[in-house]
Amino acid sequence: MTSIFAGKSIAVTLGGTAAERSISLESGENVARVLEQAGANVLRIDPAESGWFERLSEASFVFNLLHGPGGEDGTVQGLFELMSRPYSGSGVLGSALTMDKIRTKLLWQGAGLPTPRFVSLSAQTDWSAVIADLGTAFVKPALEGSSLGMTKVSGDAALRVAYERAVAYGGNVLAEQFIAGQEYTVAILGDRALPSIHIEAPGDFYDFDAKYLSEETRFTCPSGLSQAEETDLAALALQAFRLAGCQVWGRVDLIRDHSGSWQLLEVNTVPGMTSHSLVPMAARAAGLSLLEVLTEIFHFSERARRGEG
Repeated sequence: MTSIFAGKSIAVTLGGTAAERSISLESGENVARVLEQAGANVLRIDPAESGWFERLSEASFVFNLLHGPGGEDGTVQGLFELMSRPYSGSGVLGSALTMDKIRTKLLWQGAGLPTPRFVSLSAQTDWSAVIADLGTAFVKPALEGSSLGMTKVSGDAALRVAYERAVAYGGNVLAEQFIAGQEYTVAILGDRALPSIHIEAPGDFYDFDAKYLSEETRFTCPSGLSQAEETDLAALALQAFRLAGCQVWGRVDLIRDHSGSWQLLEVNTVPGMTSHSLVPMAARAAGLSLLEVLTEIFHFSERARRGEG
């Protein structure tokens, strides 16, 4: 069967200038190779290079694999909109909102969805009061992904140091209450959730090294949940994703506490697409090849750009 990409000029945006550049290059290259094998004429476009946006006019569609600020925060989506260039994934609103962990959590809290308590931090924060309120907490830059700048703390002195580390990434910083439990992630593709993944990291938490470097991190997919639990988890992930204005594809990260209750952590609107990334892993468990995933992303993106959801 002939691929829908055969003969099409497709841009793949990759790299960029954010802290996740190296992962974006790998994600983009993996996608570009699959598209080329499917017969597409692929333009690899790196925003770190001058004149990159002018090359977008040569493409009929853009697969955006830029991770982090500039690529996942509504900025480049706005450019695609101005150029009337169809593109993959969430639009400006969903991208911008979910890039900001604080605003995403405020939205979920307002809708009554479960997410760990948190405090916004500043240089004037009363560190001891935060620890007294939250106990052990994760300090996170509000506008970064891949656990960059993230630290687990349980004392006021450590909290201040963690804040200084996180604020160096720019933007606001939050301290989120530590929830003891098991970490899961749910990939979203179009109108459905793919099989969940159970993540077991070797260290204190699922940090950058555990995500991309460690050989000891374990991923189980399907995750071992019962059918009823899987159904409930999928419904919660889809609700959280859609409530935040997200579309087409993405990933929702959660913690299951020791009582069995779910707590929402964050949404990724441009997840990794390397050969070892979690969305391709969930897709394989659902019987989908990466080409089939890209085909669905393409179709759902075209519907989203037409305002059909």
